[in-house]
Amino acid sequence: MDIDRRQLALPVLAIGLLGVMPAFAGADEDAVAKNLEAFRTAQAAANAEGLAALCAAELSYSHSDGRVEDKAAFIAGATSGKSKWLSLTYKDPVIRVVGPAAIVRFHWLGEQEAVADGKKSSTNLHILMNWQKQGSDWKLLSRSATKLG
Repeated sequence: MDIDRRQLALPVLAIGLLGVMPAFAGADEDAVAKNLEAFRTAQAAANAEGLAALCAAELSYSHSDGRVEDKAAFIAGATSGKSKWLSLTYKDPVIRVVGPAAIVRFHWLGEQEAVADGKKSSTNLHILMNWQKQGSDWKLLSRSATKLG
């Protein structure tokens, strides 16, 4: 049986591309993970510029009490100065990149202190975030929280 180079070219090309694809997915997952940590840090520090840079203009941010905020309302509330974070952990994040979207899930553990009276409150939540690749940047498009125990 005679095999010419053209018959070998397509399978070799396909195998080569399959080897490259996971590298792209890994790079995107790394970029989302980096943005997730930057978001947590900005949120804990009440850094409006940091949050604004990471959020899509179309942001839909859902709280565990049912409130839904757009980007402006979320940033205003997160940086109001009414409380300060004593701790904020995004535990066990799982990131799945699907084309230009990333599904992110994690366990949120936080403790805040109200500035007015020093009262402390804890949060134990399951978070679902959707990130969207806009140009070369990953932006938070939506977030939903569910109270745990």
